[in-house]
Amino acid sequence: MNNNIEIRKTQHVTTEGRKVSGYAVLFNSQSEDLGFFEIIEPQAITEEVIKASDIFAKFNHDDDKVLARSKYGNGSLSLQLDEKGLYYEFEVPNNIWGDTLLEHIKRGEIDASSFAFTVAKGGDKWEKDGNGTLYRTISKIDQLYDVSPVFQPAYSATTCTARNLDKAKKMLEINEILDDLEAEILLL
Repeated sequence: MNNNIEIRKTQHVTTEGRKVSGYAVLFNSQSEDLGFFEIIEPQAITEEVIKASDIFAKFNHDDDKVLARSKYGNGSLSLQLDEKGLYYEFEVPNNIWGDTLLEHIKRGEIDASSFAFTVAKGGDKWEKDGNGTLYRTISKIDQLYDVSPVFQPAYSATTCTARNLDKAKKMLEINEILDDLEAEILLL
Protein backbone atom coordinates (compact mmCIF):
# COMPACT_ATOMS: atom_id res chain seq x y z
CA MET A 1 0.00 0.00 0.00
CA ASN A 2 1.23 3.48 -0.83
CA ASN A 3 2.14 5.24 2.45
CA ASN A 4 1.42 8.63 0.89
CA ILE A 5 -2.30 7.94 0.42
CA GLU A 6 -4.45 10.32 2.51
CA ILE A 7 -8.06 9.78 3.49
CA ARG A 8 -10.69 12.48 4.08
CA LYS A 9 -14.35 12.42 5.18
CA THR A 10 -16.87 14.57 3.32
CA GLN A 11 -20.57 14.90 2.64
CA HIS A 12 -23.70 12.81 3.17
CA VAL A 13 -24.47 9.63 1.29
CA THR A 14 -27.89 9.10 -0.28
CA THR A 15 -29.69 6.13 -1.80
CA GLU A 16 -32.35 5.72 -4.42
CA GLY A 17 -33.32 2.10 -4.88
CA ARG A 18 -29.95 0.34 -5.08
CA LYS A 19 -28.02 3.44 -6.19
CA VAL A 20 -25.70 5.15 -3.75
CA SER A 21 -24.39 8.64 -4.34
CA GLY A 22 -22.63 11.50 -2.62
CA TYR A 23 -19.85 14.05 -2.86
CA ALA A 24 -16.48 12.49 -2.19
CA VAL A 25 -14.68 15.84 -2.45
CA LEU A 26 -16.01 19.30 -1.67
CA PHE A 27 -14.05 22.18 -3.18
CA ASN A 28 -13.19 25.33 -1.21
CA SER A 29 -14.59 23.82 1.97
CA GLN A 30 -12.41 23.90 5.08
CA SER A 31 -11.85 20.54 6.70
CA GLU A 32 -12.40 19.69 10.30
CA ASP A 33 -9.35 19.90 12.57
CA LEU A 34 -6.88 17.28 11.31
CA GLY A 35 -4.04 18.74 13.37
CA PHE A 36 -4.25 21.37 10.62
CA PHE A 37 -7.05 22.73 8.45
CA GLU A 38 -7.26 21.96 4.78
CA ILE A 39 -8.96 23.26 1.65
CA ILE A 40 -9.03 21.52 -1.71
CA GLU A 41 -9.16 23.95 -4.62
CA PRO A 42 -11.39 23.26 -7.67
CA GLN A 43 -8.43 22.80 -10.04
CA ALA A 44 -6.97 20.09 -7.75
CA ILE A 45 -8.99 17.38 -9.50
CA THR A 46 -9.47 17.32 -13.25
CA GLU A 47 -10.96 14.91 -15.76
CA GLU A 48 -7.35 13.94 -16.55
CA VAL A 49 -6.78 12.90 -12.91
CA ILE A 50 -9.93 10.75 -13.04
CA LYS A 51 -8.88 9.17 -16.34
CA ALA A 52 -5.39 8.46 -14.96
CA SER A 53 -6.70 6.82 -11.76
CA ASP A 54 -8.07 3.39 -10.93
CA ILE A 55 -10.73 4.39 -8.38
CA PHE A 56 -12.77 2.00 -6.26
CA ALA A 57 -15.93 2.53 -4.25
CA LYS A 58 -15.27 0.54 -1.09
CA PHE A 59 -17.35 -0.22 1.95
CA ASN A 60 -15.69 1.78 4.75
CA HIS A 61 -12.32 1.88 2.87
CA ASP A 62 -12.02 -1.92 3.12
CA ASP A 63 -9.98 -3.31 0.21
CA ASP A 64 -11.91 -6.60 0.41
CA LYS A 65 -15.31 -4.91 0.11
CA VAL A 66 -15.34 -3.39 -3.37
CA LEU A 67 -18.71 -1.99 -4.41
CA ALA A 68 -17.86 -0.38 -7.77
CA ARG A 69 -14.90 0.75 -9.86
CA SER A 70 -13.90 3.45 -12.30
CA LYS A 71 -10.85 2.16 -14.12
CA TYR A 72 -9.31 5.14 -15.91
CA GLY A 73 -12.71 6.83 -16.31
CA ASN A 74 -14.82 3.77 -17.20
CA GLY A 75 -16.72 1.22 -15.17
CA SER A 76 -19.55 0.76 -12.70
CA LEU A 77 -18.54 3.84 -10.65
CA SER A 78 -19.70 7.14 -12.13
CA LEU A 79 -17.62 10.22 -11.23
CA GLN A 80 -18.60 13.77 -12.15
CA LEU A 81 -16.87 17.05 -11.46
CA ASP A 82 -19.00 20.14 -10.89
CA GLU A 83 -18.59 23.50 -9.17
CA LYS A 84 -19.31 21.87 -5.78
CA GLY A 85 -16.81 19.01 -5.99
CA LEU A 86 -16.43 15.39 -7.07
CA TYR A 87 -19.78 13.60 -7.16
CA TYR A 88 -19.98 9.82 -7.29
CA GLU A 89 -22.75 7.33 -7.95
CA PHE A 90 -22.95 3.57 -8.32
CA GLU A 91 -25.46 0.76 -8.31
CA VAL A 92 -24.88 -1.38 -5.24
CA PRO A 93 -23.98 -4.97 -6.11
CA ASN A 94 -26.34 -7.78 -5.16
CA ASN A 95 -24.03 -9.28 -2.57
CA ILE A 96 -23.57 -9.25 1.19
CA TRP A 97 -21.57 -5.99 1.21
CA GLY A 98 -24.03 -4.17 -1.03
CA ASP A 99 -26.99 -5.31 1.06
CA THR A 100 -25.16 -4.45 4.28
CA LEU A 101 -24.28 -0.98 2.99
CA LEU A 102 -27.90 -0.26 2.04
CA GLU A 103 -29.10 -1.40 5.46
CA HIS A 104 -26.58 0.82 7.28
CA ILE A 105 -27.56 3.83 5.13
CA LYS A 106 -31.27 3.14 5.68
CA ARG A 107 -30.71 2.98 9.46
CA GLY A 108 -28.66 6.19 9.43
CA GLU A 109 -25.45 4.51 10.58
CA ILE A 110 -23.61 5.44 7.40
CA ASP A 111 -24.23 9.01 6.30
CA ALA A 112 -20.88 10.28 5.11
CA SER A 113 -18.38 9.75 2.33
CA SER A 114 -14.62 9.63 2.36
CA PHE A 115 -11.93 9.56 -0.28
CA ALA A 116 -8.33 8.45 -0.57
CA PHE A 117 -5.77 10.38 -2.63
CA THR A 118 -2.17 11.43 -3.11
CA VAL A 119 -1.04 14.99 -3.61
CA ALA A 120 1.04 15.82 -6.69
CA LYS A 121 4.58 17.01 -6.06
CA GLY A 122 4.33 20.73 -5.32
CA GLY A 123 0.54 20.41 -5.25
CA ASP A 124 0.06 21.74 -1.74
CA LYS A 125 0.99 24.81 0.24
CA TRP A 126 1.37 25.03 4.01
CA GLU A 127 0.93 28.23 6.00
CA LYS A 128 0.87 29.07 9.68
CA ASP A 129 -1.24 31.88 11.13
CA GLY A 130 -0.28 34.14 14.03
CA ASN A 131 -1.74 31.66 16.52
CA GLY A 132 0.40 28.81 15.20
CA THR A 133 -2.50 27.08 13.44
CA LEU A 134 -1.43 25.29 10.27
CA TYR A 135 -3.40 25.56 7.03
CA ARG A 136 -2.92 23.40 3.96
CA THR A 137 -4.23 24.29 0.53
CA ILE A 138 -4.24 21.47 -2.03
CA SER A 139 -4.03 22.72 -5.60
CA LYS A 140 -3.20 19.45 -7.38
CA ILE A 141 -4.11 15.86 -6.59
CA ASP A 142 -1.97 13.27 -8.31
CA GLN A 143 -4.24 10.25 -8.03
CA LEU A 144 -7.54 9.20 -6.52
CA TYR A 145 -7.75 5.70 -5.05
CA ASP A 146 -11.20 5.34 -3.59
CA VAL A 147 -14.47 6.96 -2.67
CA SER A 148 -16.12 5.23 0.24
CA PRO A 149 -19.34 5.41 2.20
CA VAL A 150 -18.06 5.29 5.80
CA PHE A 151 -19.20 4.99 9.42
CA GLN A 152 -16.67 7.48 10.78
CA PRO A 153 -13.93 9.67 9.44
CA ALA A 154 -10.72 7.79 8.89
CA TYR A 155 -8.28 10.63 9.54
CA SER A 156 -6.43 8.78 12.29
CA ALA A 157 -6.09 5.66 10.13
CA THR A 158 -3.67 7.31 7.74
CA THR A 159 -0.04 7.62 8.73
CA CYS A 160 0.64 10.07 5.93
CA THR A 161 -1.25 12.88 7.59
CA ALA A 162 0.94 12.78 10.67
CA ARG A 163 4.09 12.47 8.58
CA ASN A 164 3.03 15.33 6.28
CA LEU A 165 2.15 17.47 9.30
CA ASP A 166 5.58 16.89 10.86
CA LYS A 167 7.28 17.67 7.55
CA ALA A 168 5.24 20.85 7.12
CA LYS A 169 6.09 22.02 10.65
CA LYS A 170 9.80 21.45 9.99
CA MET A 171 9.61 23.33 6.68
CA LEU A 172 7.86 26.26 8.36
CA GLU A 173 10.50 26.32 11.12
CA ILE A 174 13.29 26.30 8.51
CA ASN A 175 11.60 29.13 6.59
CA GLU A 176 11.27 31.17 9.80
CA ILE A 177 14.98 30.66 10.57
CA LEU A 178 15.89 31.69 7.02
CA ASP A 179 13.68 34.80 7.30
CA ASP A 180 15.38 35.73 10.59
CA LEU A 181 18.84 35.23 9.06
CA GLU A 182 17.90 37.32 6.04
CA ALA A 183 16.65 40.12 8.31
CA GLU A 184 19.92 40.00 10.28
CA ILE A 185 21.99 40.17 7.10
CA LEU A 186 20.02 43.21 5.91
CA LEU A 187 20.77 44.93 9.21
CA LEU A 188 24.51 44.43 8.71
